[in-house]
Amino acid sequence: MIDVLAAEWWKLKTVRSTGWILAIVAGCVGLACLLAWYAVVTWDGLSAERRGEFGLAPLPAITVELTSMCLAVLGVLAVTSEYSSGLIRTTLTVVPKRRSVLFAKACVVTVVAFLIGLVAVCATSLVGRLIIDGRPIRGQWSTTFSEELPLLLAMSLVVTVFALVGLGLGTLMRSAAGAIATVVALWYVVPMIAVNLPAPWNARIGSLMLGSLAGQLAGTGNDNSVYGAELSPLGALSVMLGYVVLALGAGAIRLSRKDV
Repeated sequence: MIDVLAAEWWKLKTVRSTGWILAIVAGCVGLACLLAWYAVVTWDGLSAERRGEFGLAPLPAITVELTSMCLAVLGVLAVTSEYSSGLIRTTLTVVPKRRSVLFAKACVVTVVAFLIGLVAVCATSLVGRLIIDGRPIRGQWSTTFSEELPLLLAMSLVVTVFALVGLGLGTLMRSAAGAIATVVALWYVVPMIAVNLPAPWNARIGSLMLGSLAGQLAGTGNDNSVYGAELSPLGALSVMLGYVVLALGAGAIRLSRKDV
């Protein structure tokens, strides 16, 4: 199994798209820091009365949204790139136990996605705090970094879940375009539908959306968000696991069929 894991790590790091995705994630962090600088410049130029009207979405939340999509694409390409190149036939010949291949890919994607997500949100928080420098801008930090750390860890888990969902959908569909379109719909379109449902179903279903789970898992809720916050931390963790099991389970069933 060690050899299979090593092979999957080698394949992931040598795919050209992996470098581009990492560069885009770094750009997302830079964009969040640029927004922090914009907020400071704007804040400093406002009168005391208008400062109360000025606000900015929490910067780590902006980073985690963009990073989640990037890592979901990475999860998709971790398997669809092999189908498009034909390498999947060689892989399944060398490793006849097909589910072992998917398990190895999932392990590698999990580690990579969690570390990238954690670095991205922590860097955004630390650099953003330095730039904002204690200014009471609405929507920004009212806690210390250590107090925010559970939420940052929960955000990193959401990034990881999204990457694994992408991997599962890529294995199921075997089409990069189809799988990426599905994760985009899951992240943006489905929540838009949920928020427009009549109460209390908007909050109940909104609480099940991936974008709502970090705040619920960390116990901070989803203030100033379109999502609901009906779940306990254990419930939020269970929903996260449900997304992963459904996506990878469907992918494993498709991969087990002898049609490759």
